[in-house]
Formats: sequence, C-alpha cells, structure tokens
Amino acid sequence: MELNYDIVVIGGGHAGCEAATAAANIGAKTCLVTMDMNKIAQMSCNPAIGGIAKGQIVREIDALGGHTGEVTDATAIQFRMLNRSKGPAVWSPRAQCDRGRFIWKWRETLDNTPNLSIWQDQADELLVENTTQGKRVTGVKTIWGVTINAKCVVITAGTFLNGLLHIGRKMIAGGRIAEPAVPNFTESITRHGIRSARMKTGTPVRIDKRSVDFSLMEIQNGENDYHQFSFMAPHRVLPQLPCWTCNTNKAVHDTLKSGLADSPLFNGQIQSIGPRYCPSIETKLVTFADKDQHPLFLEPEGVETNEMYLNGFSSSLPMEIQLEALRQIPAFRNLEVYRPGYAIEYDFFDPTQLTHSLESKIIAGLFLAGQVNGTTGYEEAAGQGIVAGINAALACASSSGNEDGDSEKSRFIMKRDESYIGVLIDDLVTKGVDEPYRMFTSRAEYRILLRQDDADARLTEKAYEIGAASRERYDWWIKKKDAIDVLTKFCESFPIKAKEINSALESTGTTPLRMGCKLIDLVARPQLDFPTLSNIIPELKEQLEKPENRNEEIAEATEIRIKYKGYIEREKIVADKMHRLEDIKIKDRFKYAEMNQLSTEARQKLEAINPETVAQASRIPGVSPSDINVLLVLLGR
Repeated sequence: MELNYDIVVIGGGHAGCEAATAAANIGAKTCLVTMDMNKIAQMSCNPAIGGIAKGQIVREIDALGGHTGEVTDATAIQFRMLNRSKGPAVWSPRAQCDRGRFIWKWRETLDNTPNLSIWQDQADELLVENTTQGKRVTGVKTIWGVTINAKCVVITAGTFLNGLLHIGRKMIAGGRIAEPAVPNFTESITRHGIRSARMKTGTPVRIDKRSVDFSLMEIQNGENDYHQFSFMAPHRVLPQLPCWTCNTNKAVHDTLKSGLADSPLFNGQIQSIGPRYCPSIETKLVTFADKDQHPLFLEPEGVETNEMYLNGFSSSLPMEIQLEALRQIPAFRNLEVYRPGYAIEYDFFDPTQLTHSLESKIIAGLFLAGQVNGTTGYEEAAGQGIVAGINAALACASSSGNEDGDSEKSRFIMKRDESYIGVLIDDLVTKGVDEPYRMFTSRAEYRILLRQDDADARLTEKAYEIGAASRERYDWWIKKKDAIDVLTKFCESFPIKAKEINSALESTGTTPLRMGCKLIDLVARPQLDFPTLSNIIPELKEQLEKPENRNEEIAEATEIRIKYKGYIEREKIVADKMHRLEDIKIKDRFKYAEMNQLSTEARQKLEAINPETVAQASRIPGVSPSDINVLLVLLGR
C-alpha cells in the first residue's frame, strides 16, 4: 500500500503536532504518523506548560499561529506568572493542565485542520534517493509495510528511538512506560552519514491523592488574574486547583542512599548524559551531599482524577526503595502510588548537522525537531516543531521543492533578537549539545526585546505573510496593536498639572512635580503604574476601561513599553550592530582546513559546521574574535 503527501511528520508529540498543523495551515498536504492516536501530545512528564523562558516560547508559538497556547488555556487548572518580583524581561507564564483534556483538545485541533491526515502506524525506514545534487528524502516505510511518499519528512520521534526504560536493575525497551520503543528507524537514518548518540531523561512517581495527608503539606494556589497564554483563547474555563509542597528529610535520604548500588545512574547501567537542570533525586543526593532536604511539589494531573505528579522526585531507583523513602515524609506515611519513577535512554542526532531551518545538511527535505535534536521539554520541542513544519511547507511550495540553502525566500528563520525559539535553534545548530538542552532567560542576550508580552508584536505579521498565522490571528494582533498605540498617544498628549496631582503623588511615595508634564512622564516612574494612576486621574481610568478585548493585557504591554523605552531602544541598537555580521554570508566561501591563519580549533569547528554567516561563526565555541577578524580581512571587510 502506498500513500502520497507533500509532508509526512513522524511522531505525535508536542513537536509533531505543531509541525503538522503549521505545514497544513500553509497549504501542504500533510500526514501525521503516530503510534497511538489516543495519546496525541501526551505530557510524558509533568502536566504543565510554560515556566522560566519556556512560557515565552509558548507565547511565540501562539504568535506564529501555533496551538500550544490555546490548548493550554483550554485545559489549565492552575496558572501563575513566574518571576513577578523581577523585571518584565523575565516574567514567564506557567500553567498546570488537565493531562487527559490536553490530549483531546489537541486531537480536536488536529481533526479540524484542513490538509491534515493522521495515520496510526510506526515508522520503520527512512526512504532516500541519490540525485545529482546529493541525497534527498522520498518518504518513509512503516512496520506494516505501508510506503508513505513525501517531498519532505519531519522527524519528531521524542524518546522512542531505541528507547530503553530503567527501574533499578530492570531494563525494558520502551518509548514511554507501557509503550513500545522504535527500533531500526535510527539505523535507517545513520546509514546515510548522519551522526546519532544517546541521551537520558527521567520522570517521577505518580501518587494517589487519597493516600496523602494534605494537612501536613503547604498549599500553593495559583493566580486568578487576566494573564493567559493565547491572546485569542477564552479565559480559563476549568476549575482552578492548588498544588502542594513539602520537603524530603534525612530519613528519606538515608533510604535512598541504601539503594544507590542498584541505581542505573551509578552502577554503570546508564552511560548517557541526563538533564543538568532537572536532576533525579539520587543525583541531588550525590551532587548536593551537604543538603538535609530538597523541596517537592505535588501537582494535580486533572480535575477528575486522583493521580498526582511529584515534581522534584524523578528517580530510576528500585521501586521498593522509592516507595519506602517517600513514606518517611509525614504527609506520605500511608502513601499509595500508581507507578514508580523511571529513567529512559534514547537516540538523538547531533543538531550541528542541521541548518537554521532545521533541515538536514546531508539529506535534502529531511527536517528534525524536538528531543531528537538533543533538547528537553515540551515547549522547546513545540517551538522547533512549528519552525520545522513551516520550513518543510515552504520547501514544498518552492518551484524545486528545495531551493539553494542561501535563499531566504525558501526558509523561515528567526534571529536571536526576534525570539527565544531563534535563540534555541541557533544554539543547537551552532554549538551542538553535550546534555539535554533546556531554555533559560539567561541564554538570550536580548531579553528585554523577547518579553512574554510582545511575542505577537515580534512575530505575528511575519507569520501571516507566509501563511502560518491565520487571518483571524492577524486581525486580533492588529486590533491589539492599534489599542496600544491609542493608549500610548493618550499618555503622550494628556497634560498633568502639578498643583492638581502632587498631594496624590506624595501619598504614593514618589517625588512631587515642580511643573506640569505629560502623563507619559508619570507612567515612566518606577513607583507608579496604570492602576495607581487611574485612581488619581479619571480620564485615564476611562481610557483603561474601554470595552477592548483583553484591555488588561493591552494596558500591561503599553506600560512596559513606556517604562522600559530606553532599555528597549538601547538593546535594539546592539542587536542592529550584530545584524551587520548576520548579513555577511560565508557559507561555502572558505576551505577552512587549509586556512593556517586560523587557530587549529577554529579550523576544525568551522569546517564541521560550515556557518551561514560571520555572526554564526562568532558564536561557535572555539572560534575566537581574532579568528573572526581574519575572516573579515579575507572578505575585504
């Protein structure tokens, strides 16, 4: 049996769902191949979306026309804006979600996307042909013998490629607990010269909430204000539930230590590298041996289930050790669990073998996204997925199906000052990974430009131009943009008289005026904000209460732009200077191995990565500023 599509996406996780819908929305006839249609976008680990820097990525996906933000808002059971004590450059939204509803909301989204089909099967072989221009993908073959022909293939297989589960000394092949691994497919890719390696991740025990004594835990409620992920989605519709916190103790640690000899992480059973920023509980004991306790967060899995997720207790220790240790915590003395934590090893592919469009440098038409590129996290996967899907669709739409790599028209690439997704992809393809990559705000040098409140300002119009964002999404942004402009102009023009406002200013702890000014000068003060000023200035209150959609978000975005105008403009100047190096193309212009003017390490790194631009070359570890100067001199710059 043969099926014919423009694009086939392998894997129905977060990257696969965004890739498939993005490609289909642009107009490519797309097929999503998944092993289980009932586990679309499964939250394999914690039932939450967003977090530090991850929340910004979800906002960017929404601005690009993706669906993770909408699905999260529809299934959220707790919402919080993290980092509110710091500046808005690092505010990060995060939501607990109903795991089951999240799956079915995504399934509903896929089912209602034109140009998109779903085929339940398992990929077994990547089909590649040799052409005069080099290798080109032609489709995939499945374990049931079905050939799916396609111009482009997007691989988003998550942890399933030769996946191996570990609990204590017990090892079972699997992509997730109770789900089979995918053999052979990695080998069908590496035989064409693409390098693969192994990584490890893990997940905690799942707890029956009926066995927990919540009176011995600290409650952690969410926030019930106007914030959410998608500007377009309805506000939270599900009941909002609390999370709970407690700590491990010495008895817990002693019990866990008694099982370290049987830990796959320490007995040599697991050789691959796990995520540094989400370590297992046994790794915490060894790394932070001086700590008497570690925080744990008990999170609900849904509105109508007793299942709860114990964040902070990822483990692959023997299951009896896990359970015995947890029962040393007072709130868990009568603990019952649904399943223990486990570790998983899986194949990934060195991302330096990709271009910034996430297309393989070795096999034309082959795109990779998500954990197969060495990342960790739903958000990082989804962000890569939407970029891979967009670029696969653009490649199909071009006259040849794959124009030359230097053609900007055939690619959608975001720079480091345009999005966290752009930072993520640039880090992957330029620096590679030696551990599962997780996004942090500290990875972005232009954080004040990449705020969670302005993702649509940065990306929606560009996405609409290429067909990724719908007309509806674009219209929502234009209305928001116009409303921000109106409010900004009001602040710029509204006069303030010192004698009429000074007493109110003194009561707020800010310096009184010596002379009149415009309202925008007061908004710029750190001690003042729109809510405070609207109680003093009736005209502002009237302006803020206009019947606009999401007027609270519009007010927040306007206020941030006013307060941080100087910082924003200064960072734009720095970014513009870097753009000059981004405009200098050097791909295939040098034989780096023969350039004795460069350091040995620089020659090796530049030869391996073959960077697109001077700016990308400057970000490669081991390439020094003097090496960059050599390139500029040889270019006549």
